Amino acid sequence: MMEIVSCHSSQCLYVPNHKGGISGLNSHRQGYPIVREKGIFRVVLKSTCKPPKYSRMHNLKSKRTGQCWPSGTVCSMKRHKHVNTSVLSETSNSYVLSGEEGEIIVTGSGQSIPKVLISSLPDNANGDQVSPISSCFWEWKPNLSVHYEASGSENVNSPPVLFLPGFAVGSFHYEKQLKDLGRDYRAWALDFLGQGKSLPLQDPTFRSSAGSKSVLDGESNVWGFGDETETWARDLVFSVDLWRDQVRHFIEEVIKEPVYIVGNSLGGFVALYFAASHPELVKGVTLLNATPFWGFLPNPTRSPRFSRLFPWAGTFPLPSNVRKLVEIVWQKISDPKSIAEILKQVYADHLTNVDDVFSRIIQTTQHPAAAASFASMMFAPQAQLSFSETLSRCRIENIPVCLMYGKEDPWVRPVWGLQVKRALPDAPYYVMSPAGHCPHDEVPEVVNYLLRGWIKNVESKGSAVLPLLDDLEGAEYNNVTKDLEFSRNGSKKSVRVQYRGNTTFSFREWLNFHFKQRIP
Repeated sequence: MMEIVSCHSSQCLYVPNHKGGISGLNSHRQGYPIVREKGIFRVVLKSTCKPPKYSRMHNLKSKRTGQCWPSGTVCSMKRHKHVNTSVLSETSNSYVLSGEEGEIIVTGSGQSIPKVLISSLPDNANGDQVSPISSCFWEWKPNLSVHYEASGSENVNSPPVLFLPGFAVGSFHYEKQLKDLGRDYRAWALDFLGQGKSLPLQDPTFRSSAGSKSVLDGESNVWGFGDETETWARDLVFSVDLWRDQVRHFIEEVIKEPVYIVGNSLGGFVALYFAASHPELVKGVTLLNATPFWGFLPNPTRSPRFSRLFPWAGTFPLPSNVRKLVEIVWQKISDPKSIAEILKQVYADHLTNVDDVFSRIIQTTQHPAAAASFASMMFAPQAQLSFSETLSRCRIENIPVCLMYGKEDPWVRPVWGLQVKRALPDAPYYVMSPAGHCPHDEVPEVVNYLLRGWIKNVESKGSAVLPLLDDLEGAEYNNVTKDLEFSRNGSKKSVRVQYRGNTTFSFREWLNFHFKQRIP
């Protein structure tokens, strides 16, 4: 009789019969009888694009099946008659071999893709415990109150996590994290000054004379287009340096201890910049499709001479020669049709409900300071540190960093994450598909699962295994692909996650990865 010691499932199957021949197997079957008798051998499967080859065949004869189906992974268990595993896999070829005692090396095309069931988002309708969210304001400076949302305050002995949003959104973009992760951690989500609900409480400018009016400042409900600056708004610029300082004071005054920081897009840039500037306040950083640059004008501290060529750099009021440009751009970018089109671009799965995100963004554009704040952001100077410098500092300070990127992001493609990985070789690097620019909102089940596992790994100083690596040997950690399955609204969904653990990359590997990311 035979024993199946190891096999990888696939679309095409080879099954040896008890006489030593190999015959086809209907792969729709999920249960395979296994009987341990005398003659056994070990099967080792490898992936390649070449036809299957065998070594030490022990008189095995093969016959290729004429049809291809996905099948379930089968692993041997001594003295067990049946194998029942919750992990399934799909590839292009698969082999199940048995025969006389010995070892057989089987090389087939394709790679096993295990399927792992993960938790769905908690839902009150299903009786799940959902962490309540509190909406709060923190007065940092005169007329500059910072809005934030918080959950999990009762988890006093758990690590604190701070979420930083991308451009044009706010703390509301992380509510799927706060409701879920707030059950285990203390969690906060921040609105950067100048967006979300952290816009100025008063007009930063006033009109000292009649002057010339434009389309935007011709209305009484539009702020920032006067000709003089209010005292409290002098030197106010909605820049990355301001946001870095905002995060610092928020942690020191509200959270009051070092935190894990999670940032998406612009928030990822600020998270890394802050960690490089204040490593003593950071336990770790997770980047979600982080933009690798922000700002066009030179930083006056970094390049004082060059910055003098640009007399205006985002301060209030807006110069008259800039207002016309701002009017044209703002009327276009704040149009509901434009916002809907942008959301369609950045979300890979168009079935994702973005109604709340859309309405929150529209609400922000209706604030009287929205247009002038947008102009300040666009003309604000760059950070005092470049992106590469922040990476170097984080590496020197040994700050744990985790990379999570949506593969279908049209703006910040995973290849940018790979460049971060090259600078930070020890950083876990996960690529999710299908997922776009905002994976935390599009596939929150996956992001929350990965984030929980990564924080546990850091908190345990490595004794807890990283997500996706719990059933692997050390040598297999370099490249892992698994399909994470979960339920949403009564339907089953699956997201493929690739993990990259290699610490070094050749130029050829970089080009190969970059090319693959462009293939739909």
